[in-house]
Amino acid sequence: MTRFDADEPAERRKLYADGIQAHRERGDGFVTFEVDTDSVSAAEDLDPELGTPWVQFADGTINVDCTDEELETLKGLLSEFPVFKIDEIHRSEEVEGVNVRISAKADPNRIGQFVDAVFARVYGLPEEFRVWVVDL
Repeated sequence: MTRFDADEPAERRKLYADGIQAHRERGDGFVTFEVDTDSVSAAEDLDPELGTPWVQFADGTINVDCTDEELETLKGLLSEFPVFKIDEIHRSEEVEGVNVRISAKADPNRIGQFVDAVFARVYGLPEEFRVWVVDL
């Protein structure tokens, strides 16, 4: 990979696909995509207590943290991506919200489309947010 951030929808989807492909070639760990909070205006209502929105991918699994409300939006989004299925929902007693693991047995481009939809619709981000590959 030669670039690690993107802020336009088509470029973000390409970044996700490239990051996933690079991760698969390395064969270990995971790849993490994280929102650049400076690219999101205060009007977007990102709750600072919830931290920066991120999505991870490893071994055919997408991993996200979300609130209960975001989980409902995520479930609705999954109806548009029938090849993706929730494998596990974990609720911790130490923190609010849930960790969701989603089976993502698809090509990197389709996974990239889903990841961008998670950021835009589940986390409610505007169309022009910037995302970074922060762990590969």
